[in-house]
Amino acid sequence: MIRLLTAFATLSLSAAPSLAADPLLEDAISFSGQIFHLQTEVPGLVIAGVRGGESAVFGFGEVAEGSGRVPDGDTDIAVGSISKSITGLALAHLVADGTVALTDPVAPYVAIVDAMPERDGHAIRFVDLATQSSGLPRELAPADGVAKYSDASFAANLRDDALLFAPGTGVLYSNVGFDVLSIALAGAAKTPFADLVKAKVFDPLKMDATGYAEPTGDNAFTGYDWTGAPIDPDAVISNQFGASSVHTTANDMVKYLKWNLDRFGAGGAEARALSHAAHLIRDGLDPVYGMDESGHMDAMGLGWVIMMPEGDRPLIIQKAGGTNGIFSYLAFAPTRGVGVFISINKFDFAASVEMAAMVNGLIATLAPR
Repeated sequence: MIRLLTAFATLSLSAAPSLAADPLLEDAISFSGQIFHLQTEVPGLVIAGVRGGESAVFGFGEVAEGSGRVPDGDTDIAVGSISKSITGLALAHLVADGTVALTDPVAPYVAIVDAMPERDGHAIRFVDLATQSSGLPRELAPADGVAKYSDASFAANLRDDALLFAPGTGVLYSNVGFDVLSIALAGAAKTPFADLVKAKVFDPLKMDATGYAEPTGDNAFTGYDWTGAPIDPDAVISNQFGASSVHTTANDMVKYLKWNLDRFGAGGAEARALSHAAHLIRDGLDPVYGMDESGHMDAMGLGWVIMMPEGDRPLIIQKAGGTNGIFSYLAFAPTRGVGVFISINKFDFAASVEMAAMVNGLIATLAPR
């Protein structure tokens, strides 16, 4: 017991909190972060919570082992597939302003191929890509003589027999699908995808620390593999922006949560509603694969996983992400005004699953039905 209390004391001294006007929120977020950091022994952890418009951010450990720097609300974090929710929101904005419709085929907007693959008479639509129901595989297969993630690499993969099932009939987690979605959105908007997202999402939400550029400075999470060795970040490739390339901070994720929780706010209201809507229900889909690691998927929004209420837990909209040794999770209860963001900087899949379960339970505690 003495050893445990000493550990808690050390964690409390190393935590980097933000001020909150909601003492319960601050206590729940800080204590949950302390416990999880102690249990998992990851090098660093950042956790942020929002409730009723108030927020709290805490950091534990180090941004990089031996750095002595405690992560905080301004630590640069590569959030991996949480990027998909932002890509889905960019689609929602283009639907809201009439540029495209969710049910439009994407083929006319994907200039890197002569024709998009189809199956059983089903063409891939924008909504299929955004709900993980396109039928495209999870990752690109190697293509002889071309660099991976180049236009030629995508063209080689988007062949006639590429689809694993007819679009809209099943769900399979696909990074390829969201990268193709970003290419199609850029084609529809006639502007580079990064510029589109900046104009439609980052600038209106004042997410000034969020983007696709590699981080600079000493306040950036270093990711570690399962052996504890640091992982060098991948080079920035624009064709990966749709699926996994966003860098952000906990403070900007608080802004993102607050906007998503502002159910009646006028700014971007139609896009928010389109983003959160259950466009695809699980019942009747075949296959359903790769969607339940962070909680049982009941429906798909645009890039979001939707979990229906269960027991005392309210409806939750969520997305997890992992890249270069960093795991992150973002979840919120839209009808309860509560959301949580958390990130750890070690490739520990078991810890990432436990992290999501902890956050889902924390939301149930802070926003019971």
